[in-house]
Amino acid sequence: MSEKKKIVIIGPAHPLRGGIAVFNERLAEVLQKEGYDVIIYSFSLQYPNFLFPGKTQYSEDPPPFQLNIRVRVNSVNPFNWIKVGREIQRIKPDIVIGRFWLPFMGPCLGTILRIIKRNKMTRIIGFVDNIIPHESRLGDSLFAKYFVGACDAFLVMSKSVKAQLRTFTKQKLIALAEHPLSDNFGEPVSYEAALAYLNLSKDFRYLLFFGFIRDYKGLDLLLEAMADERVGELNVKLIVAGEYYSNEEKYKTQIASLGIDNRLVMETRFISKEEVKYYFCAADLITQPYKTATQSGVSSLGYFFEKPMLVTKVGGLPEIVQHDKAGYVVDVDPKSIANAIVDFYKNKRTEEFVEQVKIDKKMFSWEAMIHALMSLE
Repeated sequence: MSEKKKIVIIGPAHPLRGGIAVFNERLAEVLQKEGYDVIIYSFSLQYPNFLFPGKTQYSEDPPPFQLNIRVRVNSVNPFNWIKVGREIQRIKPDIVIGRFWLPFMGPCLGTILRIIKRNKMTRIIGFVDNIIPHESRLGDSLFAKYFVGACDAFLVMSKSVKAQLRTFTKQKLIALAEHPLSDNFGEPVSYEAALAYLNLSKDFRYLLFFGFIRDYKGLDLLLEAMADERVGELNVKLIVAGEYYSNEEKYKTQIASLGIDNRLVMETRFISKEEVKYYFCAADLITQPYKTATQSGVSSLGYFFEKPMLVTKVGGLPEIVQHDKAGYVVDVDPKSIANAIVDFYKNKRTEEFVEQVKIDKKMFSWEAMIHALMSLE
């Protein structure tokens, strides 16, 4: 009997929280079911405080019992990078997947991966969420280039990231697979059950803005759209569900200035994995008014819970949602966002959009992701 192939994933996982950590854990589960021996190397220190605007980086949930997660990597300690690189090198994995979402991680990951490659047998695959960050800093290009140089091939989840990555490497293989369904947040619940759990009135319909609140996600544009007189006539409220990762007072001031407090449900805290289903199942339309983007885990949640989406014409978002079929792809401005909201409710588009979402969701499979990954082996 042949020995199981070994795969190491270097990236966030428990006890860290957030979308990438949850994704990495789900990827490991799928790979294990496919017969691979999988280890995740997570971070003992992921971000220094100046890069982390939230309240905590850590989850209170118990660790996934079925996964081998080793909390080892310190993103700011070069001695740690050498130690971790040598440890993984000795394991002799067939494949190492380095998860890259922020240039700050370039020196850490690039060094670890270069040390691993000295064993002359491990294939290094860079799994790139963003190669050019949403919020740029000095040194980003150099750090990203250092990471790219350590990899043999790449996996991306949108054409826009693939195009950006090509500016760093002309020859190396790049495979593309759409963001798979986020299917590890529990099964959908009824609309009535969701409203009851969230203590929301049945007298209103609900839009949802979900996820960490950062400036590039365009919540300010959505708030302006909610102030549109036509939207005010719809008996619709916007649920904002997610922790502030940018200046909270700025948004509070805007809300007060626009006079739309009574049109909002503000749940500005970290939403636990167990609660996610209630927010999506209470909403008619998932809003992503982003000013810049690559792909979005929020879209994959929208497809899993079979919800129409409103996205903007940035990055890979137009690749994900069929305009006027599964939702809306609009310009990055409040009036265009408001126009879509009004059309959705005035013309009762829910049923037709949901039917298309059910068809389109079949494109976003874990099988396709694994196939793309193994094509780089």
